[in-house]
Amino acid sequence: MIDIALLVGRILLIALLFVFLFAVMSTGIGLVKGQNRKGERWTIAVERGPRELRGVKLPVMGPVVIGRSPGADIVINASYVSGRHARFALFSDKLVVEDLSSTNGTMVDGTLIAAPTTLEPGDVVGIGDVTLRVGRS
Repeated sequence: MIDIALLVGRILLIALLFVFLFAVMSTGIGLVKGQNRKGERWTIAVERGPRELRGVKLPVMGPVVIGRSPGADIVINASYVSGRHARFALFSDKLVVEDLSSTNGTMVDGTLIAAPTTLEPGDVVGIGDVTLRVGRS
């Protein structure tokens, strides 16, 4: 009799684990679907810079770090670029660029920035001789 009770208990435990995993997966899928419903997303396009980067268009889904370090999202292997030079981040529906205490600074539309700066579609961000245009698509 105890063997049957243990078997039923194990089956019930496994069933509860499957229900829990299904609930967690459903929530995660719902969050991902919710992010795609917005339609327009911010993008970063490399307009001028190293040949291998020209024409690259990257959708901004979270923080994007630009720098010389191999751990950066966009790696620019040039001496004028710091290891972690600048970061693009989403705040609500706004795109913000922040200089990460780089040696040579970050420019927005030709102006050197000293604090996080909110961007508008069409703004040009300069990191040395690399120009990035932000937009919505």
